[in-house]
Amino acid sequence: MRKELTVFLLSGILASCGTSQTKSTSGQNQSKVINMNKKEIVGTFLGAVAKQDTATMREIANADYIQHNPFVPTGLEPFIGMLPILKENGTYAENVRMFEDGNYVFMHNIWKNAKPFGAEEMVAFDIIRVDENGKVAEHWDAMTTLVKETVSGRTQTDGPTTVEDRDKTDANKALAVALIEDVLMGKNPGNITAYISAEQYDQHNPQIKDGLSGIGEAVAYLTSQNNMFKYTKIHKVLGEGNFVLTVSEGEWSGKSQVFYDLFRMKGGKIVEHWDVIQEIPTAGLAHANGMFGF
Repeated sequence: MRKELTVFLLSGILASCGTSQTKSTSGQNQSKVINMNKKEIVGTFLGAVAKQDTATMREIANADYIQHNPFVPTGLEPFIGMLPILKENGTYAENVRMFEDGNYVFMHNIWKNAKPFGAEEMVAFDIIRVDENGKVAEHWDAMTTLVKETVSGRTQTDGPTTVEDRDKTDANKALAVALIEDVLMGKNPGNITAYISAEQYDQHNPQIKDGLSGIGEAVAYLTSQNNMFKYTKIHKVLGEGNFVLTVSEGEWSGKSQVFYDLFRMKGGKIVEHWDVIQEIPTAGLAHANGMFGF
């Protein structure tokens, strides 16, 4: 079980190894970091992980690298000590989207060869914080099983990837927060049309259809089963232009959950949604950092 949980972390932390920002490294990493943006720093680190280039990992990341995956010890050296397991299992991930907000880089990924988690393929969101010195400092993630057949016909990761409207980042982040507080936290559920477009709403949750009608059907069914999602706290909101990721805490199916929701906005309304929901474990934890702690 420990071996499986180890691979769980390694797959997540490798989320964007295949991106164009990944760079080969050797002895000049400090000068490179000075001239790189946050996405490039993360790409360099993840590229080093993929190659098991521990020298570059130690130059790019802090020794006290903070881990929020609940099953893996915190710190860079324990992480480095687990690299051989990655190679043994052949586990890797493909980056679909990568965004930057301040010191945070957030990513949408597909994991391959993920049998240790119970499925061949998984979908994940990963967040990496780069500190003021340009060092990789902290990591959060959440994952769920990739579903081949969805009710909307869309996959859990397809859709636009290009960032637009960077000047509207703050307004779009506020829109996402308002949706969660009003609708998902139950303050004013009837106000949903103030946030979600009635003309277009592309849904990537595998159990929910497109459009406002799809949301209505899902809510009616979950309510009839006394199993409606319950959001209780927003822990982090990250955005770049027309894409916003929220990390929330709540309950579902009688268990505590972490909710990662990625929204795409257009014309002041939400027009697309992707998500990952993961149960928050309470046993077998490798540290006391928790899955939040932003």
